[in-house]
Amino acid sequence: MDEEVDPQDENVNSVLAQESSELFGILSSQSPTVIMKLCQMMPSEAGWQNQLPPASPVKAMLDYFMAARAEDCRNFLQSVCILCENIPMHLESRLMSVAGYASSECENSSPSVNDQISSSLPEQQLMKRPRIDYWGQYITAVRSLLRRRWERLTERLVKDVQLENVWVNLRTTNRIRERPDQTPGSADRGSTTPDPYGDYGCLESRLTLETFLQGCAGKVTVLVGQAGSGKTMLMSWLGQQWANELGCIPSSYLFVLLEFRQLNLLSHPLSLAELLLQHYLPPNGCSDAKKAIVDYLLSNPEQSCWVLDGYDEFHGKLNRQEMQREPLDLENPLPVADLISGLLNRQLLKGCTVLVTCRVRDAVDLDGISDKVGQLLEWGLHEIKEYVDKFFGVKGHSGDRALGVQAANLLLSNRHLLAMSSLPALCNICCICLEHLLLKGTQVPGEGSGEEGSRGERHAHSEQGGTREGSEDVSMDGTNGNTQLPPTLAQIPATLTQVYLTVLSAFLSRDSNPGGRGDRPKAESFPQSTMHSQITQYRSKLCELSRLAWRGLEESKILFEEEDIPQDVLEFSVRTGLFSQVELRGQDGMLVNAYCFIHLTVQEFLAALRLMTSDEVSDAQLKKRFSLKTRWTTKSDQKTVFTDSLYLYVCGLASPQCTTALVQLARASGGTGVQSWVQKRQAVVLKMLNTLCQSNTLTGPKILELCHCVQESQDLHLAKQVVGARPTLELRNIRLLPNDIEALAFVVNAGATGIGLDFGACSMELECLDVLSRCQYIHCLSFRSRKYGDKFAEKLVSVLPQFTALRKLEFCGASLTATGAASLASGLRECPDITEINLSDNNLKDQGIRHIAEIFIRLQKLVSVMLGRNNTSLKAVVYLIEQMSSCLNIQHVHADGMKEVAVTFSPNTDMTNHKTKPEPTISLLNQDWSKPEMRKLAQTLARCPSLSILDLSGGQWDEQTLKTLIQLVPEFSVTEKIILNDSCSSVESLVILTSLLSHCPPMVELHIRLQSPVQVSIVFAGRSEKPADEVSKTLCLSCCNLLPANLERVWKSLGTSSGLTVLDLCSNSLGNRGLRKLLDVLPRLSNIQEINASNNGISMEGVVMLADSLSSHNSLTQILISDGGKDQVILKFCPYKSDDKEQLKMFRIRNSSLLPANVTAVCSRLVQCASHLELEFSHCSLTDRALGNLLKVLPKMTSLQRLNVSHSITSETDALILVSCLNDNRRVTSVELRSQSDSFICFGGVKAEQVSCRLTHFCLNGDNLDRLLKILQQGPQLSDLNLSSNQLEDEGLKCLVDSLPSLKISSYVNLSNNRLTQQGLLDVASTLVTCTDVSSVEVSLGEEERCLIWFRQDGGCGKSLSVRESSLQRDHLVRLAEIVPNCHSLTKLEFKNNLLESEWIEDFVKLLNCSERGCIVSIEESWIRAEAAACLLCRCLDLNSNIQTISVHQTTLHLSLIRSAELTSVSGDAAVPAQSLAVKEIGLRDCAVNGYQLASMESIIQRCPLLTHLDVSHNNLGLVGAEFLASSLPLLPNLTSLSVESKDRVNTLTEEFLQAFLQSASILHLNLSGHMITSTAAENMTRFLPRLRSLNLSHCVWLVAEGLQLMETLRQCVSLEHLCLNCVQLNEESSTCLAQALRNTPFIRTLRLNKIVTAQSEANSVLDLLAAMDGLTQIQEIELDGWRMADGGIEQLTRLLPLWKELRKISLSENLVSDQSGEKLLEALRSCSHLEELHLSRNSLGDLTAAKMALVLPSLTHLSVLDISENRIGFEGSVRLSEAIIHMKNLSKIHLTSVGTPQLCAVAASLTHCPLIQDVGLGWNHCGDDVALELAKVLPFCHKLNRIDLESNSVSVSGAEALLKALQSCPALHLIRLWRNNMSQSDAHRLSQTDRRLNFSPT
Repeated sequence: MDEEVDPQDENVNSVLAQESSELFGILSSQSPTVIMKLCQMMPSEAGWQNQLPPASPVKAMLDYFMAARAEDCRNFLQSVCILCENIPMHLESRLMSVAGYASSECENSSPSVNDQISSSLPEQQLMKRPRIDYWGQYITAVRSLLRRRWERLTERLVKDVQLENVWVNLRTTNRIRERPDQTPGSADRGSTTPDPYGDYGCLESRLTLETFLQGCAGKVTVLVGQAGSGKTMLMSWLGQQWANELGCIPSSYLFVLLEFRQLNLLSHPLSLAELLLQHYLPPNGCSDAKKAIVDYLLSNPEQSCWVLDGYDEFHGKLNRQEMQREPLDLENPLPVADLISGLLNRQLLKGCTVLVTCRVRDAVDLDGISDKVGQLLEWGLHEIKEYVDKFFGVKGHSGDRALGVQAANLLLSNRHLLAMSSLPALCNICCICLEHLLLKGTQVPGEGSGEEGSRGERHAHSEQGGTREGSEDVSMDGTNGNTQLPPTLAQIPATLTQVYLTVLSAFLSRDSNPGGRGDRPKAESFPQSTMHSQITQYRSKLCELSRLAWRGLEESKILFEEEDIPQDVLEFSVRTGLFSQVELRGQDGMLVNAYCFIHLTVQEFLAALRLMTSDEVSDAQLKKRFSLKTRWTTKSDQKTVFTDSLYLYVCGLASPQCTTALVQLARASGGTGVQSWVQKRQAVVLKMLNTLCQSNTLTGPKILELCHCVQESQDLHLAKQVVGARPTLELRNIRLLPNDIEALAFVVNAGATGIGLDFGACSMELECLDVLSRCQYIHCLSFRSRKYGDKFAEKLVSVLPQFTALRKLEFCGASLTATGAASLASGLRECPDITEINLSDNNLKDQGIRHIAEIFIRLQKLVSVMLGRNNTSLKAVVYLIEQMSSCLNIQHVHADGMKEVAVTFSPNTDMTNHKTKPEPTISLLNQDWSKPEMRKLAQTLARCPSLSILDLSGGQWDEQTLKTLIQLVPEFSVTEKIILNDSCSSVESLVILTSLLSHCPPMVELHIRLQSPVQVSIVFAGRSEKPADEVSKTLCLSCCNLLPANLERVWKSLGTSSGLTVLDLCSNSLGNRGLRKLLDVLPRLSNIQEINASNNGISMEGVVMLADSLSSHNSLTQILISDGGKDQVILKFCPYKSDDKEQLKMFRIRNSSLLPANVTAVCSRLVQCASHLELEFSHCSLTDRALGNLLKVLPKMTSLQRLNVSHSITSETDALILVSCLNDNRRVTSVELRSQSDSFICFGGVKAEQVSCRLTHFCLNGDNLDRLLKILQQGPQLSDLNLSSNQLEDEGLKCLVDSLPSLKISSYVNLSNNRLTQQGLLDVASTLVTCTDVSSVEVSLGEEERCLIWFRQDGGCGKSLSVRESSLQRDHLVRLAEIVPNCHSLTKLEFKNNLLESEWIEDFVKLLNCSERGCIVSIEESWIRAEAAACLLCRCLDLNSNIQTISVHQTTLHLSLIRSAELTSVSGDAAVPAQSLAVKEIGLRDCAVNGYQLASMESIIQRCPLLTHLDVSHNNLGLVGAEFLASSLPLLPNLTSLSVESKDRVNTLTEEFLQAFLQSASILHLNLSGHMITSTAAENMTRFLPRLRSLNLSHCVWLVAEGLQLMETLRQCVSLEHLCLNCVQLNEESSTCLAQALRNTPFIRTLRLNKIVTAQSEANSVLDLLAAMDGLTQIQEIELDGWRMADGGIEQLTRLLPLWKELRKISLSENLVSDQSGEKLLEALRSCSHLEELHLSRNSLGDLTAAKMALVLPSLTHLSVLDISENRIGFEGSVRLSEAIIHMKNLSKIHLTSVGTPQLCAVAASLTHCPLIQDVGLGWNHCGDDVALELAKVLPFCHKLNRIDLESNSVSVSGAEALLKALQSCPALHLIRLWRNNMSQSDAHRLSQTDRRLNFSPT
């Protein structure tokens, strides 16, 4: 039906005649009752009763009413529609439309008929007619509405809409992720995997829109597309098709087309009925009509189709009702969003058809609601060209055709125009732009007149199909009629922003109103000047438009009402075509006019102009709007109607090319400094871009948008920053267009550096690859998606050679087949620089792998090729291996099943240099080879070049397949190993493999494990040059479930020529029988070195067999057994020393429970062992009987060297049983037993002279101690007895001390850590009296308890007592004082930190009564300082008249007492006071005494007439102290030595002191070190210096004159014997005087001139001074440190040394002594036979000097101190030095700090020969554990050693623990420094807590 029909205008009889044929069929199928009722409507005279067949009355009835009156015919049709069923909707609607209303029409009918019908029909059916009537009328009105809408839209349609030419892609709707970049986990790696990058709504299939819409009835269908893709046009066309009863929407449906932009205006709640009947199309008629329509819609919802267009423009957001969908009332008012949600969620009109259009990003809101989603495809080149041709009227005049060709060429040449043209609406705009460019502003014929009028009268529709804008006539030159030439390429816009500027110019040029033609800008300077002049002309209107656009952007508004726009601007915008008019219905349902920009992008561009030209928009607003768009669609995205292109235009406008246009536009707002403001705004944009360029958190889509922004800005610096911050650009899950790739190319090329591009699941047309080839610096190219197949690869090949910088290509997770692989291979041949190829996860199959493998030889720079998961078979692996023969740079072929297949290469390898090239490897894992396949593989491997590793693990082969491989293994060229893990699991396989040892000479090791995890490896000798018979071979058959019977098969498989050296049979089931078979085969294993039979269930019977074998087999040297044979059983052999009787054999049993019979059985077998033997029962359980049996058999074991019972002695009874061996076996040399720790008994070859006994960490008390003492009393001579840590306490100690005289001990007794008190201390001290052989007692009751009793060894007669940290009380001191007179040999008492008080010390001193031999006492307490020190000194002198010397040094009081008659002899002298003291020396040295504190000594000084030495050095005497000395010196007539050293150099010698010194003629020894000497002091000193014999002026400060005066005076000191001038400053003249003085003092014995500073030439000064020493023949000590005399000085010195026969000490540190000079120096020292100390540190001595030391030092038999630290001695020198040390028997101190070599083991070992060594310094040498272990061996032999320095070395925990263990036998050792070694703080703390003598602190 083409027109709307009025029922009164159409003849009802004619309608019945037209539809009679269809009605006949319908009526014939009705029931007889219905037909009877209809027939009764005819009068009886019609004769219908006589028609017998059913069809006859129907035909008669139709014929009757076709000729009847109109009223009767209408009544009949009404009854038909009411009574009949299955009438088509279109027929029923037509019949009812001509039949009219029943209420009115029935009045004219016969009453009988009406009554009859009324009585026979229910009321519901009687109401059907009026509903259908209103419904039909409403549908007719809607059809008319949609036709008018379509006619309005298509006034200037350029291209007809045809559904069969509109293409749609189906999109999946069931995979929504919150983030599309969150890819699922990888699938099984067996073959190809699902696409890991599938994006949301991925495109599934391509079909026409017509096909897509079929079957959409009753469903929710969504059609998505970009802004301008034609969605609205298509929906209007669908409505037009429905109105014409065409298309896919049934004509019987109600077609409701609603636009969301219209729905935005409805702010109040309304019902769906109101939405339909008020805001869509109000019906004609009363309220009954509306109610009828609503009722019918409710009854028949399936007969309505709702088209909801433009959801992207909707301000609201739909609600999801997924949990419950209760129906909603159609009449209930709801917000618009809820109404639409109700429709979509089937809460309203369930069963209706719904079609929604929106943009792609808004489709997520409809997920779970839509049944089908389709995406409109963009136009391709064909559609674009077709549109351009039609726009320019190709079929018209020839001029139009030429213009169209030019336009098409221009469009195709510009990437931005081409990209825009893919959308119909933007294509229309592009054509307008091109028309403007081509016409260059010339007048168009007909402009301003004729029917068409101005081109601006037509609207540009942004819909599918597009509309023609502008003139349809030919564009001709106004002069000659010729068409214009196209613009040059330079005039074509370079960026999208410039395109829109040109578009703006094109629309502005269409304004013909102001000024006519004369005002149109000229085109000569097109396009820039034209555009700028247009902006100037229209800038006020443009300013207003940009303000409007910006306001719309801020308010998310695209529709503007007339009152929103100034009238002149509105007229201008409509006239130029920038605005389109839209009809809308307001809230009241009335039509209103609204306007919108011709496209959203135009509004956004104008808004961008506003941002860049208006100071009303702040920088903050700009930054808020500047946000990169992401192409990933997520549910959390903020909804917006715009295209998010604003920032692109802002970036483009920030380029300098747009500055002029912006400035002109900005001047519309007035003001000054416009240009500066615009440039600042551009700088803000560029700064924001710069920040984004440096960000490393942008996702792929945003990086792509950033590239677009940088391209728009045309800023190369920004482009370089993008590349610089991102070595690889990763793009995931987005659709890429050619203009996207062009943006990437701009950035990549500007960066001018290598970059990677990674495309993952990105939809990409083949055309993109052409653009991609413009990227010049791509080094890595990656494509990952199933979307990329053979065609893509074929296209890629065509551009691949253009990537000259390409190094890595990835084409993985794609759909590549062998065909595509062949194409790729052909292209890769042209890429010689490629290094990495990844084709994993495709479908290459074997043939594809072969294609790729064939190009390996061509690509010499390849590093790796990945080919896994390609649906391949084993043939593919063989193809790759075959390539190794021709392609020699293949380094590794790896295949794990078919999941991982990779080939790696060694690039840039010199193929001729095979020695340096690493050998390749092959890994073929988890391959299921059959026997033929294995043969093929083995043959291929045999032809391969030399391999280092062949890994065939995971095969699970049968024996035949394995045998096939093993047979060909001897032909393989493998240098390292073959791995066959998880490839065999039976003993038969094991036997097959063991045969290789005898049949494959290069094989050296075979490791087999058959229990899970199954492991098999075959190791080869490689390129060893050893003869085959010298190569050791290893067979490991662990965890193979071997039984004794299997061993025979293994021996047989091995043959007789296996040369087996190591056999591992651990973790099997051999038992004692298997062990017996193993021992029986030992004679056949001539080269065997080790056998491991652990974990084989061997019992003690087997252990006894092993003991027997150790005695009988000469080559068997060690047996280790644990857990009685059940755990470890290891046999070691020494086949090359089998005849050596002196070799040591070891039989070790650990962690076993041994019965007495077991011990007897094992030991009885070992008695027969003729070689030296070590027996171990460590960590064992030994009963008393077992130990008794052991002791019985020990004397018979004459070859036993050591018995190790560590951790097996748990009780004192066990220990005493073993100690009793001292009496039973005279071969015992030492017994060392420690509870549950290391315990040994050592034996010698003959009877031992002395035995060491150490019994520690037990609980010895009562009977146990008595038993021990009885054993020791009956035993041999003991060298030392260590009973420390035995809980003896005072009682046990007393018992031991009482028995001490009866014990035969020669060295010491150690009783430390026995919980002693002060009483025990006194008991120990008493041994000095009770035991004549006791020489020394050391006791400390502090934190580290220490108690040692030393015995005389060297015949000395003096005794000493040392008490430290023992918290003594007064009575304890009294008890100790009583010991002194009772022990006449006691010569030394030492008390340190015992918390003594001053009174107690005074009482002790008072009680001291020494013998004529004298006694030295030292008492150290922290409070002995300053005044307390002076007072204590005076009190001691008052209390004891036997004090000979007394001094306080720092905090220690030193006394020496001797009974003397000297005082008696002098006391008779009248000049001597009656209470005179015998003291001869008094000292207060460095004890913080001030001058005024010396006053207390005044009375004492007066009573010391015999005082000869006074020392008050290093105190703070000051002027008061100097006065005290000046007043005291005259009172000391016998004073010969005075020491007044100054701590500070500011102290000046006072005149009073010097005057007093002049008067003390007895002083011959003077120490004034550290003072400042003035001229007066120097003058006074010249008067007394000549009489001195000893002078020390070290560190003194003087002026030049004073120094010269002193040196001149020294020439007169002819009696000098000791001279010390360290660190003084001399000028040339003073140095000369010193040299003369040395010549004048021949009696000098000690000369110290360290680090003197001379002003003259250093070398000359040194030589002069050395020359002056030739007369010092009595010299004994000389120190010349820091002279830097070098070789010349050493040469001079070597001439003097032979003259110094009495030399005892020489120090030449820091003298630049070279290695050669050192050698000469040592040679010269031969003549100094009395030399005791040699100091040569901080020089350049080396191996030559060390070698000379080996020759010279042994002859210097008195040498005790050697210091050669900080020199350059190497390993060879250290060895030679150790040779010298061996002969230095008097050496007590050696310092080798930082000597240049860590290899000092030989030096450490040589210390064993130095019995007097006390101090060893080996720090800062990087020494390792080897040196520490060697020192640990030496310590027990160095009994006097008390200090070792190992700081700053590389000693680890193991080395420190070895030293700790050795400390137990070194009680005299006080300190081992281990700071800065290779130990953690926790380990250091643990070790120092164990023994505090290990010091880890820096001080």
